Amino acid sequence: MITMEKIVDCNIEMEFREIDATTQADVRLRMHDGQRFSSQGVANRNPEDRVQQRVGEEVAAARALTGLAEQLLDKAGEDIREVMHEDAHLTH
Repeated sequence: MITMEKIVDCNIEMEFREIDATTQADVRLRMHDGQRFSSQGVANRNPEDRVQQRVGEEVAAARALTGLAEQLLDKAGEDIREVMHEDAHLTH
């Protein structure tokens, strides 16, 4: 028996906006089947801290990706429930 590996891909886009002490990250995910998900993360710098653009981007990106992960887990739980006819509570 030959086992075939199936490789699929998806596209993730992320962009950042900086306004004063606030950094916002918008992330969009398009799955191989066309499903789309999006999330937003925000980081607020204390006005007394020195400006470090990269740190704000890292925090905002992490928060946006966490939101995206939660959406994907929710969707996977819905898909499991649809097939198994039982609730599935997936956590990370």
